[in-house]
Amino acid sequence: MRTKFDSNDKIGAIVAMFTGASDIFYNYNIDFCCGGHRQLKEAILEQKLDESKILEALNSGYAEFDINNNKFIDWAKETPEKLIDHVLSTHHAFLRDELPKLSDYTFKIMKVHGKNHIELFKVHRLFNNLITELEEHLVKEEEFVFPLIKQYKETKTPELKDEIMKLVNELEHEHVGAGDILKELRELTNHYSVPEDACKTFEITYNKLKEVEMDLFNHIHLENNILFKNL
Repeated sequence: MRTKFDSNDKIGAIVAMFTGASDIFYNYNIDFCCGGHRQLKEAILEQKLDESKILEALNSGYAEFDINNNKFIDWAKETPEKLIDHVLSTHHAFLRDELPKLSDYTFKIMKVHGKNHIELFKVHRLFNNLITELEEHLVKEEEFVFPLIKQYKETKTPELKDEIMKLVNELEHEHVGAGDILKELRELTNHYSVPEDACKTFEITYNKLKEVEMDLFNHIHLENNILFKNL
């Protein structure tokens, strides 16, 4: 098998070339959004993972992907304007649709199952803290940062770039904060493992929490490792 990736590659760069890597990294609990700037070997050493298994999964997965990737969009080669529009129509739209519904779900399972699963009180609190952070974050991107990036691509003035980079630093800091909440939620729920006495709503809630986490990881990856990096 032809080798595409090795452990010296940066995590974010791997996901940029092979979208399926995000699932592999997620399964191994490797941070590919806020930690995308690191070399893969750093995460492997830090977490004492099996390097050969991870590289085999990445390279075999990429070989199959490379044959059937006619629908793949390499966002690193697209314009920032097109990537921004994709983030807005895909990830921002997803969050605005899912967050309110999921807030109701976390409240319902806390109310019904909280007596036997005390962790649900903290799940509810953490998720609603995440909502507050994301609501502010999305507005900052939509109303300030993204329009400025589009403007900069036309004017190329250094003063505007300085203004954008200050805002980008804030956004990346907020990405870390959101990522920390997601990691705490994952640990608290034992990676969204549904208990045996759970009802259907409980199961749906944990599945949706996992969907939101994965979507956010991909969302942050596109911004940190591609959009902001290529300004």
